Amino acid sequence: MAGKLYIVPTPVGNLEDMTFRAIRILKEADLILAEDTRTSGVLLKHFEITTPMRSHHKFNEHQTSAELVNLIEAGNNIALISDAGTPGISDPGFMLSRECRRAGIDVECLPGATAFVPALVSSGLPCDRFVFEGFLPVKKGRQTRLKELASDSRTTIIYESPKRLARTLRQLTEFFGAERQGAVCREISKLHETIHKGTLGELSEHFEMNQAKGEIVIIIEGYDAKQHQPENEL
Repeated sequence: MAGKLYIVPTPVGNLEDMTFRAIRILKEADLILAEDTRTSGVLLKHFEITTPMRSHHKFNEHQTSAELVNLIEAGNNIALISDAGTPGISDPGFMLSRECRRAGIDVECLPGATAFVPALVSSGLPCDRFVFEGFLPVKKGRQTRLKELASDSRTTIIYESPKRLARTLRQLTEFFGAERQGAVCREISKLHETIHKGTLGELSEHFEMNQAKGEIVIIIEGYDAKQHQPENEL
């Protein structure tokens, strides 16, 4: 009888965000796939999880997915975790999930931590409709994507590294407009969690002068066509 692939979210910061179910699945699995075994080793030790672990990351997932499918078909239950958050959300996970589905293997994803949801809800910007972009292209296609997002009426969510934050905010100000509302959320659920709110122009100016650290989520207000209509059309 074939086993199952479990996709298991892990805390993005506070270890108290780990669920009882996630701990049980990781203890009962035959093998844990971790993005970085050193990082995940700290988490597993904290929760007294002794299940064998091996690396599964963006540099080897193309080569190992077929082998892992074979292991599950042979009856092994495998749990996939990333360094933080839900695998597949700007982290490895999609490819193995897809290959398991193609092979007729059950894939079960546990609900759990991810950085962008608490950032969105706490930003004070509309969260009924949104588009999650993850990390924008660094070079090719970046400006094209920014132009497309600038006219999207939904709230936009972007992940960014602290080293590129100031540059990205300058570009967002250029493409979206300096008066568009936004929020820069840093270190979600961690000890030094902070949320800076204001216009994109204000945020850009602030982070030009203040170097950010840690994991960054940028939330941007959607385009409001009514605000851009000529007066005689209102």
